[in-house]
Amino acid sequence: MAALSPRLGVLFLGACLVDESQLVRGLAPGVWWRAPILGFLVRGGDALFLFDTGMPRRLVAEPLALDPEGRFGDEIVPVVRPRDAVVARLAEAGLTPADAWVVSEEFGWGNAGLSISLGVTSMPFRFAAMTGNPDLMREVVMPFVEDTEGKYIGCWCATEPNHGSDAILYSGKHSRPDIHFECMARRDGDEWVINGQKSAWVSNGTIATHTLAFLCVEPSMGMAGTGVAVIPLNLPGVSRGKPLNKLGQRALNQGEIFFDNVRIPRHYMLVEPGTFGAATDSILASANAGMSATFCGVARAAFEEALAYAQHRVQGGVPIAQHQLVQKKLFDMFTKLESARALSRLANHRLMSGQPTTHYSIAAKVYCTQAAFEIASDAIQIFGGLGLAKGTLVEMLLRDARASLIEDGANDVLSLAGFRFLVGE
Repeated sequence: MAALSPRLGVLFLGACLVDESQLVRGLAPGVWWRAPILGFLVRGGDALFLFDTGMPRRLVAEPLALDPEGRFGDEIVPVVRPRDAVVARLAEAGLTPADAWVVSEEFGWGNAGLSISLGVTSMPFRFAAMTGNPDLMREVVMPFVEDTEGKYIGCWCATEPNHGSDAILYSGKHSRPDIHFECMARRDGDEWVINGQKSAWVSNGTIATHTLAFLCVEPSMGMAGTGVAVIPLNLPGVSRGKPLNKLGQRALNQGEIFFDNVRIPRHYMLVEPGTFGAATDSILASANAGMSATFCGVARAAFEEALAYAQHRVQGGVPIAQHQLVQKKLFDMFTKLESARALSRLANHRLMSGQPTTHYSIAAKVYCTQAAFEIASDAIQIFGGLGLAKGTLVEMLLRDARASLIEDGANDVLSLAGFRFLVGE
């Protein structure tokens, strides 16, 4: 990645437009989501978005209503009134690994679903950039880098109806010929022909313009026979399902993508069979490290809400923060939060400094998402009945955190994969 230009480094963060005046304060907590976001542009369908009530610093964006056909809005885009695009400004900031971690946590603090959406947006373009292919740079990468209007949105097509976390456990030297992706890619001259389906858990699936797709090229090799391709989603033969109606991270668009004899140029296949195991390790390291930072933000948001509420909610004639049971719970939440943040920082530092990191990233994702879920649950306990009400931030945070225990690899399966790295398997 050292060969990339400074501007391409922004691809790791995702593109978001902010008023440049917000950047003069540096990367202090709150800069990002407290930028002057005016609202959300919703194109198509009917959706109701709740903007935080009672906590004016934090943005809460969540579809609360569906139209009669069960559709969300087809696209959710942060709308701001910028002086300049952050894409141009971040390149000058010289972000250190610690700075990048602060940014990632701050996005999660603002809204986990939107944070994940922004994070996955860069994936097709980032992986295309890593090849250094000049045609891909011209046709795919630079249009994204130079986009200041949010026209280009990426997604990651990995999970399928019959394959999810098994792609993690049965890749590389652990591949088995009976376990492989069912969405197929076949060479036809100077093109690849793609057929099959990716499941409803594709983040940004129904709004993306491009995808990074994991495709079966050599079934006899199992998951080791996987190829990784970048696919523009405006090609003939591409169709989409409806956005998924789910428990948590409802601000994150997810939905099915179908491929029916979709043709892409030969050079759009970025990784061919035989090297998929290494690609999987790279993605595990980066995605899990990123998830750990995002959900440290979620955990911090839940802790801050609980601490603030406990200091003004009166029971027994005094604020509940004066009761020892509540004090103990809040301090346990603080301890869990800070231990999660420390592990996440370590994993992200190792990732960005080029050290062996996959097992650290997995450990950070598993621990930080579990901590976020437990802290959000404790926050609801402190809020009491109010914490169960729709429109209360801690209620949404609990649902968002619950989803994190499954996405990007179920935590229990990730732990098995992490163990292999410990013993060098």
